[in-house]
This record gives sequence, C-alpha cells and structure tokens, in this order.
Amino acid sequence: MVVYASWNRTDASPRRAAEPESEFYDRIAGPYWDQVRDVINEWWSHLPDQGQLSLRSRLRDRNSDANVSSALWELYLHEMLLGSGCTVEIEPGIGTRGTNPDFLVTREGEQFVVEAKWTVQRLDGAISNRQLPPVLIDAIDGVPSPNFFVSYRIHQTGSGTPSQRRLKTGLERWLASLDPDQVIADKAPLPKHTWQETGWSLSFEAIPRSPDRRGDPTSRTIGFYPPMTWFNDESDQVLDAVKEKGGKYGDLALPFIVAVGRAGAFPEDEDVETALYGTSVEYVRNSTPTFGRQPDGYWTATYDHAHRRVSGVLTVNNPAPWTWTKHTPVLWQSSDPSSLPALVLPTWATAQVIDVHVEHQPPACPIYTALGLPEHWPVGDPFPRHRRSNAS
Repeated sequence: MVVYASWNRTDASPRRAAEPESEFYDRIAGPYWDQVRDVINEWWSHLPDQGQLSLRSRLRDRNSDANVSSALWELYLHEMLLGSGCTVEIEPGIGTRGTNPDFLVTREGEQFVVEAKWTVQRLDGAISNRQLPPVLIDAIDGVPSPNFFVSYRIHQTGSGTPSQRRLKTGLERWLASLDPDQVIADKAPLPKHTWQETGWSLSFEAIPRSPDRRGDPTSRTIGFYPPMTWFNDESDQVLDAVKEKGGKYGDLALPFIVAVGRAGAFPEDEDVETALYGTSVEYVRNSTPTFGRQPDGYWTATYDHAHRRVSGVLTVNNPAPWTWTKHTPVLWQSSDPSSLPALVLPTWATAQVIDVHVEHQPPACPIYTALGLPEHWPVGDPFPRHRRSNAS
C-alpha cells in the first residue's frame, strides 16, 4: 500500500478552484508532480505501522483541505526529525491528562516532545462573503480564451449559485468578438463586459495576451483576481495555536516544542515575536528612549505560569512540497527561565530574547540536508506550457 498509486496520469492542468487538494495531488500529471508523489510515498513508508493508516487517510481526505495540509506538515516534521539523526515515537503515552502528543524525539541521549499544529490566516469576514464560489471561478477559467486574459470585479453577490453555462456562454461570445491586436493598437480603456443574474453582478475586463502567449489551450483565462483583505491577526494566529497545544497534555517532564506551520499571505517573523515575547514598546523619559515589552506575549503574560511548559515554538512559513527544501524552520526559545531548555537541531535557526531584544542565529546546516533532497527540489516546471502547433 502507498499513498499515491502509479497510473497513467494525463491531466497536467493547474488546480481548479473547486478541486480538493487531495484530488489535485493524485490527478496532476508531469515529472514535477511525480517527484512530489514519490517523496510523499517514501516519507510515509518511514512511519511506523500504527501511524501509516491514519496519515494516509488524512492525506487522501477529499472533504477537508486543512486535513491534507496538516497531514503533510506532520509528515515533513517526522522526516526532518529522522534526517536529523533522531528516533521518533508516534503519539507516546506520556503527560498527565490522558491525551498523547504527536512525537517523542530522542537524539544523542536527549529527549523532547514535539506537537504539530497547522494554522491558516483568515480572510476578512466582509471580504470572504463577497468571493465567487469556486464553481464559478472554474467556469470562468473554463472559457476558451486563446487571445485574452480576463479580470473580474464583484459588485453584488446573490444568495445562490447562478448558471455556469449561461455565464460561460456570455463570456465566450464576448471574447470571440474582440480582436487583441486592435485592442492593443487602440490604446483605449480595456473592453468591458457586465454580467448579471439572480442577484449577482460582475464586471469583466479583457486583457490582450502578448502574441507569443496566445493559443495555449492549458493557460488559465483569469489573469487577475480581485484583491483580498486579510485579517491582521498573524500574531493572534500563532498565540492561539500555542495556547491550544501548550496546556493540552499537562506536565510532560520533558522539553516541549509546539511546531506551527503558518499558512498565510505574508507571514512575518515580527508577528511571531509579538505573540510569544509580547508587544515591543518604546518609552521616553527625560528625552531618553528605552525599550521594553508589554506582558501580552505567551511567555511574558503574568496570569498563567503554566506557559513555562512550552520550551520553544518551531515555525515554518507556508510549508508545502515545493517549499520544503527552501523555508528554514525557526525555533523561538522560551523566555521563561523556568522552562526546560529544548535541544536545537542543526537545521533550525533560533530566536531568543536578550535584554528585551530578540536575537536571531542562522542554522548550522540547510534544511534540505535533513530531508535527503536536493537544494532545488522538485526539479522542473510544475506547469509547463504546451503551445498549439501551427503545422497543418
């Protein structure tokens, strides 16, 4: 048994908006994606028997992309620990609250516990309610448009999902009536098209493709999406994750690391710093500035000394197969002097508070050395262009 079986895959098109992540990984054709599937299969085979069935089920879950992403995060962590010379026990029976953390790790006679947590930055609620349903995005992308990209803007959202067929028919007819070379020559505002149905109102603009990019049947039709507003909650995202996991298992009597995979638009280290060590503030007394931190961080809050149980928080920004060899894990070390010190692996960068300032140290080795992969992996183009032949 493997996660992804070998079969003749022929569909190399990018992921569709309504396509489950697990279905995409199993469907997408091409050498680039063969490498991804092969590595996932290999890493999965390194799990003990009791962990394989559960993780395979989550990796193939077509009902929850979050379940797939969190399973990939745990798979990456497990392999990275093995490749760093550690032995790893899955869900050890330790702690004082009757539940088991993800990994008990042993390296050179030292032990520590790792708990994995996958987090996703949230969209602003008002904006997310004005997004197109995935089936409509796929319908627009499915309109044949060899000469134009389109952009769209939502003016009004309806309560239901309108007809995809009528949307596609209207767009195809409009785009077929346009001449890309004439649009470029006119240097006028881009052609516009308005579509309204069952409470929905959208406007489209046609952007001419450059001559060398025309006629590619695999190219997406949507060239530009409406801008999205994200909640500015990256520090809360990390703080909530560590709070959830930090006290879940009671007293472990070992160094405890919460490993947070951070999926977001623009994840910043400053947000992690604020979440864990408190908001940085500047005080001016007698014209002399001094710096300090508010007691609103995970380790600086004065109301919960149980936070000392977490020795460190390991973060990786936007971990995914195509970034596994590129994004460096950072171990944020506890600023609570009563926390048990955590072992630092050679491929981890570190951050710690020294005199209210956070000092960073680079890793001794790049992360790809622990993963057993080349630095530039996967090799090749994930979505190579297939030009239409002009031969008769």
